[in-house]
Amino acid sequence: MVMLRIRSRDGLERVNVEGSHITVSQLKTLIQNQLQIPIHNQTLSTDRNLLLAKSPDDFHSFTDMINPNLPISSLNLSHGSILYLAYEGERTIRGGPAVTPAGSFGRKMTVDDLIARQMRVSRQEKSHCDSVSFDRDCANAFQHYVNESLAFAVKRGGFMYGNVSEEGEVEVDFIYEPTQQGREDDLILMRDAEEEKRVDAIALGLGMRRVGFIFNQTVTQDKKEYTLSNLEVLLAAQLHAESELKEWVTAVVKLEINEDGGGGADVHFEAFQMSDMCVRLFREGWFVTEIGPEDDPKLSKMKKEVVVGVKDLKEVDNDFFLVVVKILDHQGSLSCTFPIENRNSQTTMRALKTHMDRARSLPFVKRISDFHLLLFVAQFLDVASDVPALAECVRLGSHVPEGYELLIDSMANTC
Repeated sequence: MVMLRIRSRDGLERVNVEGSHITVSQLKTLIQNQLQIPIHNQTLSTDRNLLLAKSPDDFHSFTDMINPNLPISSLNLSHGSILYLAYEGERTIRGGPAVTPAGSFGRKMTVDDLIARQMRVSRQEKSHCDSVSFDRDCANAFQHYVNESLAFAVKRGGFMYGNVSEEGEVEVDFIYEPTQQGREDDLILMRDAEEEKRVDAIALGLGMRRVGFIFNQTVTQDKKEYTLSNLEVLLAAQLHAESELKEWVTAVVKLEINEDGGGGADVHFEAFQMSDMCVRLFREGWFVTEIGPEDDPKLSKMKKEVVVGVKDLKEVDNDFFLVVVKILDHQGSLSCTFPIENRNSQTTMRALKTHMDRARSLPFVKRISDFHLLLFVAQFLDVASDVPALAECVRLGSHVPEGYELLIDSMANTC
């Protein structure tokens, strides 16, 4: 007897099969008999991304188990293997637990019972953000650093700044990287309130705002069976809740090792929104925030039971909290050639001089049209007035007042 684990929108369940010689068609019959999901409603796949599909039309793109006569042994499935299941409609559980009467003739329902019944976790089909478009230069600068300098060995993150259109389209034009400590499976932000004030002052002058957070997953996470880990869900939910922006985007940079034996790898971006229920649960303190090494990273632990599908659970599959966002790109007006803050080496006045000399043929406003340069210079300016005023010159492409020009030139010439 072989036991297969079936992960669906209802969580993780088990199906017992006679052996790995059975076909996909026979497996679907067993799922119908054991889990009460009609065969014609089932879509099976070995690809966990099936759980992120938003509609039945999206299910059809997962074709690895579409052949009903395919033996499951050809998929390298064995005892304990995980398969992913999507289905249309609702399901009825036969032989479920007996209902305990409440009220005068049985156990009284507590306030916690009533609240838990309201906390129903289900997949959110539509995001508040229609799409996210990355400025090519700032996106490339981030992925190049985590790839070439960090080799995807530790995590790195940054706040994304840009604009949100009335249609819910997010545009990212620069990424601010705060002081942080990246580990293999965790990212600790050591945020500097004064530096963030300067960042927000620059964004104000540029007509932008904070719109999301980006981080990379490490190379060791490539083979893990989750989209985001429980630690990543906690950080993403915390920052989304803090922002109070319904279009807030969480972006992930991944290195996927090719399985063709050639030893190559591809870097790619994914974007999500944390679901409304995820943000609500975080704000109201439902998440267990102490994660131990024995905890399953695919699952987020709750302090009290929530309703997931047809079950009351204290552990929720992280994929329930993710809403996929379409990714686009564009070429913005800012350059991204000045050294980026809070990386391995400290930015110096010599870096400013090198940058200004290299762009000497350009108008002065173009020479300083780089967020990271503006942040470096902002240390020496009044954050309430001078920083937004200088950034506004960049936004408008207008003449930079002589006082600012003299200050920046003198700073560059002090080394």
